[in-house]
Amino acid sequence: MNVLVVDDKASVRDYMSQLLLAHGYNVDTATNGLDGFEKAQLGNYQLFVIDHLMPLMNGVLLSKNIKQTEQCTATPILFITTQAKDSVEKLPEYSLFDKVLNKPLDQYDFLSAVSSLILHESSSIAL
Repeated sequence: MNVLVVDDKASVRDYMSQLLLAHGYNVDTATNGLDGFEKAQLGNYQLFVIDHLMPLMNGVLLSKNIKQTEQCTATPILFITTQAKDSVEKLPEYSLFDKVLNKPLDQYDFLSAVSSLILHESSSIAL
């Protein structure tokens, strides 16, 4: 299963990547929203892990652009944020996110969310 991790902070990006690699996922990374959008259009991903606040293109705009790209429309988005959950829920684009987690990430919650989103994605393809 291929996952694209998009986060502007190297330490967070590396942390998520190492967790995913250790659990058998193939991982690509992007350093900002623009980089992530370019990779999303070229790759075959079963999940996007997207940080909220990034330079060049924030996570909300990236998510919006990804969902408007034909080959990515059905791919789940795990949205990661430092913002309060209620402020994220008020975003008009909130429905684009399949799951929202707050930073700092809890390893168990993160891996559980990834697993359930990819499992859901796989079962949707099988139908």
